[in-house]
Amino acid sequence: MSIPVSEAHAASYRAREVPAAAQVVDGVWAVPVPLHGSALRAVTVFLIETRAGLVLVDAGYDHPSCWASFRRSLTAIGHRVEAISTVLITHNHPDHVGFADQVRTVSGARVLMGAADDFAAMHRVRGAFLDQLGTALDLTGAPRDVVDGMYADAVKVAEHHERLQLDAALPAGDTGLDFGDVTIRAVHTPGHTYGHTVYYDTRGVVFTGDTMMAEGPTQLAIVSRPGDDPAGDLLRSLDRIRDLGATIACPAHQYPYRDVAGRAEELTAFHQAEVDRVRTLAGPGDTAWDVARRMPWKKPWDELGRGTRRFSLIHTLALLRASGQGGAGARLP
Repeated sequence: MSIPVSEAHAASYRAREVPAAAQVVDGVWAVPVPLHGSALRAVTVFLIETRAGLVLVDAGYDHPSCWASFRRSLTAIGHRVEAISTVLITHNHPDHVGFADQVRTVSGARVLMGAADDFAAMHRVRGAFLDQLGTALDLTGAPRDVVDGMYADAVKVAEHHERLQLDAALPAGDTGLDFGDVTIRAVHTPGHTYGHTVYYDTRGVVFTGDTMMAEGPTQLAIVSRPGDDPAGDLLRSLDRIRDLGATIACPAHQYPYRDVAGRAEELTAFHQAEVDRVRTLAGPGDTAWDVARRMPWKKPWDELGRGTRRFSLIHTLALLRASGQGGAGARLP
């Protein structure tokens, strides 16, 4: 179980409330941004004070309420948008890229993200988000009416403009970023997306995006190409985060916590067990559709909501790839 940096922040999360902005450690601020109309309730962006200007990690939704809330929170902690010099984005989901361009317009900040999550590159290699989802649903082996229904449901809720242009795309691997008195390492950690990047402030704080929450599992990336193996990617990424030496993790949702290595090992065990379970459940020729309906979800398959079934089916496809039953294998015994 993760050890909260602030019990008050953790209590707010569990009470389904959005806490006020607060200092995590000297020079690092957690700034929760409410996500109106979203089941996620909030995304936490982080502000790092450096001699080279403020560094912002992630940028909420592209919605006027998010932008207004963010600006109010910065004023409350004694900072201004105009002082932001760099925006570091962990991955290209809409609750993370949203107002990055607005920050750049106001402050002239540079916007950076992992190369594989750069929208222009992603569109060339994988297509847009809905294209990837359509391909993945086809790969699951689900009946055509199920695939069509799940895709139609996704179209109704998809708000992913996918037009942000980067000032620099960070390569896979480990890239050092110097901000005067603060050094941040950008570490490629695919699994949740293919270009997901965590940012390690060498003073001991790692900004984990959606790869390593304080509670619960990690949502796996969409499988849409022959070599995709997000579960295997995630297991390797968790090892990478574990070995950074960070003392505090700052995820984009929930709350900052301590014992980063312990949490990485806990998540590794959970997701490895999922892969092993799928290997046991999958028979010769079985599809993700066959296996998903046998998996032990929180409710029986037929009692899951349609959206939950879609997520569970896509998740099973990724696990099937990692199990060796459906494509490239992961780090398995």
